[in-house]
Amino acid sequence: MSKLYLLGYNSVQAAGWSYMLIKMGAHFAAGGEVGTLYDGVKTWLQVFQTLAMLELVHAFLGLVRSSVQVTLQQLFARMYITWVILFSLPPSQLSLGFPILFFAWTVTEVIRYSMYAVSTVGSPPYFLVWLRYTFFIIAYPMGLVGELMVAYAGRPYAQEHDVFTVKLPNALNSTFDFPSVILVFMLLYIIFFNPMYAHMFGQRKKVLGGKKEE
Repeated sequence: MSKLYLLGYNSVQAAGWSYMLIKMGAHFAAGGEVGTLYDGVKTWLQVFQTLAMLELVHAFLGLVRSSVQVTLQQLFARMYITWVILFSLPPSQLSLGFPILFFAWTVTEVIRYSMYAVSTVGSPPYFLVWLRYTFFIIAYPMGLVGELMVAYAGRPYAQEHDVFTVKLPNALNSTFDFPSVILVFMLLYIIFFNPMYAHMFGQRKKVLGGKKEE
């Protein structure tokens, strides 16, 4: 029963991210501008990225072999960009960083969910496994650059409009400066890039190392 559920979940996710990738291609093929892409895909992005929170439940219940901690970290990063930055800070939606990260996210998820869906019924074909452990070479740096760009573009708006910022005086007698948090997260993204990138290459070697690439 769990395999049937995972087949359905991963198939739906693969279809959803494929549709978003197609919408992006159609948008630019029709002469659409960078600044209008977000409005055309935002609902789909929000729905399918939020739906991915189920993967935390999957890991917790043992339906998949993924670590709960690793899954939580990955989901937090995506939800932070999707809701805290893009949804809450309008200028970030107009940044060139959005189509950059959106392309990296959509292609990555189409490959990942397709492989997971096939894995529930049998062994995925080598080319799909190869794509899963190779596309990150391009996608991870692209995603990082795009996420940094949208965060940078949205920060002045957060500062000007006191988005999520708490100032004194208040009942809790505490402060929270969201623009500073954005800067801290941007710095952390940069700091952890090399270790994460190296880890991904290690995983690639572990999975593909014994197989001949064609």
